[in-house]
Amino acid sequence: MSIPAGLAAAGSREPAAAGNRGLVLASRPAGDTVEAGDSMNSADSMNSVLGKVRPILEAFTADDSALSLAELVRRSGVAKATVHRLAQELVTWGLLEREGCDYRLGLRLFELGQRVHRQRILREAVQPYMEDLLLITRETIHFAIPDSLDVVYLDKIFPHRGLNAESRVAGRLPLYCTGTGKAILAHSPPSLFVDVVRNGLKPITRHTVVSPGRLRAQLDRIRDDGIALETEEIRLGYASLAVPVFAGRTTALVGALSITAPTYRMDASGHATALRTAALGIGRSLA
Repeated sequence: MSIPAGLAAAGSREPAAAGNRGLVLASRPAGDTVEAGDSMNSADSMNSVLGKVRPILEAFTADDSALSLAELVRRSGVAKATVHRLAQELVTWGLLEREGCDYRLGLRLFELGQRVHRQRILREAVQPYMEDLLLITRETIHFAIPDSLDVVYLDKIFPHRGLNAESRVAGRLPLYCTGTGKAILAHSPPSLFVDVVRNGLKPITRHTVVSPGRLRAQLDRIRDDGIALETEEIRLGYASLAVPVFAGRTTALVGALSITAPTYRMDASGHATALRTAALGIGRSLA
């Protein structure tokens, strides 16, 4: 499978600017309409609308099935009348759906998401190898890509006894405390490490590494070993073993592959070979 131009940018060695997680959209500080004589041109007017739509859609978390109008207003910070008007338009477009008096994300968003070409190509490449790892290990398998200071989980498969919390497809977690994140961070430019530290290393569990010196030492060891082991930094009682995935024989980092299991069941030495082999197979399929 050939890798399309720009695919490696999803996990290239040059990180995105910190905090830049999508389109940067300007919003008008007040008012819902552009009055006659307003100096904003039509493009600025469109950006103003999109600047209000974005926080409305992003108000939904992965745990929300539906939100009330009042909650959308509170989370988005957009005026109630504007939220009400735009929500009606989003329902018409299928981006939102009504559930009684509440709103939920619409099926149209799911359809559009499935059209993202580079992510679809990556998922098609990684899924057979993830399924092989699942059969070999009977543990939870993740594939993640970097986005700014986080990893975004592009795919996840797990057995009945596997981990069904903390991570989810299209969910994100910090680079500095996840197995996939550490594998990616270890093989990224030093500037990304600087950005991560500048943003703050916040403890998620009592085992989360929040010392820049300790994190740097971990990353040095990961580069030497070619494999990352994260233990209870995201969830107590669980560990992750992860390796970077490169496109073909190049240095283009596209993501990281991991095995997650309870700490008492994690067989790091036993799983390492299978994990490395799968990562190489994915890389060859992207060459």
